Amino acid sequence: MLDRVLGLRFVGIALGHVGREYPNKLDHVMSGPEDVRPPRALHPIFYGSFDWHSCVHAHWLLARLRRRFPGTAEADAVGALFDAQFREENVAAEVAYLRAPGARGFERPYGWAWALMLQGELERHRDAAGRRWAGRVRPLAAEFVRRFAAFLPLCTYPVRAGVHSNTAFALLLARAYAAACGDAAFAAVCAASARRWYGGDRHYRALEPSQDEFLSPTLIEAALMRDVLPPAEFRDWLAQFLPAPGDDALERLLTPARVSDRSDGKIAHLDGLHLSRAWCWRLLADAFAPGDPLATRIRPAIDAHLDAGLAHVAGDYMGEHWLASFALLALDPHPG
Repeated sequence: MLDRVLGLRFVGIALGHVGREYPNKLDHVMSGPEDVRPPRALHPIFYGSFDWHSCVHAHWLLARLRRRFPGTAEADAVGALFDAQFREENVAAEVAYLRAPGARGFERPYGWAWALMLQGELERHRDAAGRRWAGRVRPLAAEFVRRFAAFLPLCTYPVRAGVHSNTAFALLLARAYAAACGDAAFAAVCAASARRWYGGDRHYRALEPSQDEFLSPTLIEAALMRDVLPPAEFRDWLAQFLPAPGDDALERLLTPARVSDRSDGKIAHLDGLHLSRAWCWRLLADAFAPGDPLATRIRPAIDAHLDAGLAHVAGDYMGEHWLASFALLALDPHPG
């Protein structure tokens, strides 16, 4: 579980890269020479952490850990950062970027979902500063709610790949935002898409892991349906969805991957897979009856994946700019 020492270490890691503008991997459509601008000019809040979505979820991590460990020097540093970054003019610039003609697919759906997670965390803050930040960032979150509401009816098929385009991950985070903000209508829209895409899945046998996946297509789908379905309905769905005991596909879900080169940004995704699997198994653990043969294997699988992932949260920047956020999900899966 998350403790103070590790949580504050994560804060230090995130503070070390949210303001680091380069190297930077932009998701940016240029319609003309006037669009050739550096990251900080394009995104006055989320210009660091190698890419926009990593900077967003690093801010989510900082917000969560400020709330979890208040009264520390690290919490004060987070507050100073948020006061500087979450200014109305900066939020307006981020929203204006989204409304540019070439930005329709910008960060869809991964960055959208993380932006909502950030807002959901800010809404949980009860102090005056937290309420101020939540109010200022709310227009950005509202833009992403509108985007989800417009896109989901057009999304005929789910995206099952274990990377940024995965739709189950996006819906799980979007529903976490909806729960934090009390937006039952948006939660229902997300649930309807989840049922439409995944409700009929049976005997799922994804060939996991793939070389650059940081999500398990199997487990993230199951975690979403755990959130969407009533408990009894979910148990029936899960029993028909997961590979059978003894199936190699199930064994792969319980076994950490091999990471051959952590300086390669894509291969380093596999450390994220370890952490996101640990997170998903935690979300699923209480759905299994005590006598279920799989129930006794979940805790060892969580521990093995945490051991494989936590050791590499910092070190090479290809992992360091994002892995702590997934470590926080794995160690502190419920917002509290």
